[in-house]
Amino acid sequence: MAEDIKDPRVNIIIHKDFENYDAELLDKLKGARGCVWALGISQTQVGPEEYVKITKDFTLAAAKAFGTLGTAEEPFHFVFVSGNGATTEPGRLTPIFGRVKGQTEVALAELRKANPALHALSTRPAFVDGHAHTAIHPYLPTRPFTLRLIDPILGPPIRWGLKSFHSPTEPLGRVLTELALGKHQSQFVPAKDLQMIDQFPILENSVLRRLAGI
Repeated sequence: MAEDIKDPRVNIIIHKDFENYDAELLDKLKGARGCVWALGISQTQVGPEEYVKITKDFTLAAAKAFGTLGTAEEPFHFVFVSGNGATTEPGRLTPIFGRVKGQTEVALAELRKANPALHALSTRPAFVDGHAHTAIHPYLPTRPFTLRLIDPILGPPIRWGLKSFHSPTEPLGRVLTELALGKHQSQFVPAKDLQMIDQFPILENSVLRRLAGI
């Protein structure tokens, strides 16, 4: 997708080891001030250990590495794309994705507290929907059969009736990018849909929709 845009401002780096970021790679990233970390996988596609590795370990490794790119005066903004259902206070019935993503949020909050050059935050989109975002359709991966089966059933009522759970990709992407640029910080006020762990904000989908103006 990035290659097709042919924008001279885009520098594509293909990185395959998400647990290690060497000095050469970090040198290429000098000057970067933000990241939208949307790497993830469904808990139905891998075992528990692999899910923890992809969801939590990869995220923390990246946040630690990218935290070296910022300064206290110009911190690096690390935007973790978590998800609706994540919780920092899991119960016995909390599914693995909610538990692990919540653990990741708590760990990111600890990293932010320890490193003033890293401004990490978490976002919790809900029904991420590219239905109306035709520009990305050629690049969308084939989804698991169960998700393809569910979309025609759940999609319409969520789009038109349960809008607080709707995360259309175009405005979502815009807001995530703005957060990675350090915008909207004045609106990080504790509320029912905005949790703060010290200085670490967790934005529920309703907050993302407000920031997007939808």
